[in-house]
Amino acid sequence: MPELPEVEVVRRGLAEHVLGRRVKSVEVTHPRSVRRQAGGAVELGERLSGRVLRAVRRRGKYLWVELGEPEDSGGEVEAALLAHLGMSGQLLVQPAERLDEKHLRIRIRFDDDGPELRFVDQRTFGGLTVTDVTGPEALPVPVAHIGRDPLDPAFDAEGAVGGLRRRRTGLKRALLDQTLVSGIGNIYADESLWRAKLHYERPTATLTRPEGRRLLVAAGEVMGEALAAGGTSFDALYVDVNGDSGYFDRALAVYGQEDRPCPRCGTPVRRAPFMNRSSFWCPTCQPRPRRRHV
Repeated sequence: MPELPEVEVVRRGLAEHVLGRRVKSVEVTHPRSVRRQAGGAVELGERLSGRVLRAVRRRGKYLWVELGEPEDSGGEVEAALLAHLGMSGQLLVQPAERLDEKHLRIRIRFDDDGPELRFVDQRTFGGLTVTDVTGPEALPVPVAHIGRDPLDPAFDAEGAVGGLRRRRTGLKRALLDQTLVSGIGNIYADESLWRAKLHYERPTATLTRPEGRRLLVAAGEVMGEALAAGGTSFDALYVDVNGDSGYFDRALAVYGQEDRPCPRCGTPVRRAPFMNRSSFWCPTCQPRPRRRHV
């Protein structure tokens, strides 16, 4: 699934192409893509039509567009268009005359008759939802419990370190907890742990504060570098709003690199099953934690 860098690439593209535009119509071609909207396609169309797209925001891996009335450019935000990209969702800005994509699920047209916004999703795990917002930051209700990410200027690194140490689980499991530190998925967790020289099974209770800080700095660095490269694209499903792929996969140190030499020490990278996925690590740079004897 897309992680913070891939979602931020999409956010920036949307901010460039759709802000300030007023929605004219909404067309839904697959009901699964609006299953999170209680009233389905009808409600999505009613809540979007006539609204102006005012700002594109992100928290961790979650992306949304703030909606406003045409005559109310500076008023309070009361609703947001929340995008769930799932495993294959794409938000594309396309000329109206361009042929429809094979897996087009939702089309949003604007009253300027310019390029339209299309939601394309091969596996239909994702979707779009108009939702209410809550709190002083006007967060979409489904996102209100999500923590900040290491690239957020307001990220509380010391608080996150304390949260990691209190989790009483394996370090990677804690790092994937989006309520604690958001934006990190399987790819960047492995890359961050490699940079910090920490094993993914390290008990969080044994993590020192300097180690925790080192890990979060590494996470911020690797995701910043991935963002600069347009994200990580292993196939055509991970693209920006123009349909272009990122190329950070060329710089991955351990993720997907089983049996290849560690870039730091040359030891072959290992892989192990992890939560129905895989973990990749260097057995020399990231030694497995010693098991405690009771």
